[in-house]
Amino acid sequence: MNERNKIKIKALDMLSKSMLFVMLVLVISSCNTDDTQEVTTLNNLIIADEFDVDGAPDPEIWGFDIGNGPNGDGWGNQELQYYTDRNENVEVQNGFLIITAREESFEGSAYTSARLLTKGKFEQQYGRFEARMRLPYGQGIWPAFWMLGADIDTNPWPGAGEIDIMEYRGQEPTVVLGSVHGPGYCGSEAICDEPAESKSYDLENDRFDTGFHVFGIEWGPGFVNFYVDDVLYNQITPGDVPGEWVFDKPFYILINLAVGGAFVGSPDSETVFPQTLLVDYVRVYQ
Repeated sequence: MNERNKIKIKALDMLSKSMLFVMLVLVISSCNTDDTQEVTTLNNLIIADEFDVDGAPDPEIWGFDIGNGPNGDGWGNQELQYYTDRNENVEVQNGFLIITAREESFEGSAYTSARLLTKGKFEQQYGRFEARMRLPYGQGIWPAFWMLGADIDTNPWPGAGEIDIMEYRGQEPTVVLGSVHGPGYCGSEAICDEPAESKSYDLENDRFDTGFHVFGIEWGPGFVNFYVDDVLYNQITPGDVPGEWVFDKPFYILINLAVGGAFVGSPDSETVFPQTLLVDYVRVYQ
């Protein structure tokens, strides 16, 4: 990790400790009282990217997935974009990570975008994982902030597990989803008998494409809590999933902006390009 991020982590750690009490009050007061949910407040900052150096994303933290999937099938989701690491699709500028989906003919695809991941660079078991983002909009636009089990190379999806911290359909700009996928329960009917365990959050009197919001999880042994702006809206435990619980091991982070696919459908005549996903920061705590 470079010196810039080390200094940043120390400063943010001091800030997070000073706000511990306030965070605890906010989290407890915002819990869904309809469910029995475990509330945790984690404030030991482990890694942060504040995107404060213009150019390419920090290579000590982020790598890239390139192309349209290892099988050429749109990453198993019938996505339409070709992922690149070009600055036309991904760059850091003015304090933000900017992922841009473009409508253009490129390597046999009609769209381009980017998918970043911390695989092989940063993986962690348990903690709070959060990002402050402004989402794009439009039919067929599919941004996600998510995680995969670090053993995925030897334990193929969905066996390795997937935690979707934030998924969003651009045609539904007030709704995000938090989900987990595992063996026997996932987003593919061809592979799994049961769907992923998921719950949505509906933003009242606002839209996710008009301002920034914090999307996060707090994850520990036997539970994953899902948050939007410190509002706890869902908890998933082993008793909630219809198969094996595979979330007690290290995971790595992904951020991407897909175009099309089974989850959102294809863009239509009203979908405007380019579309951008803006990320203010990514932080991970224990």
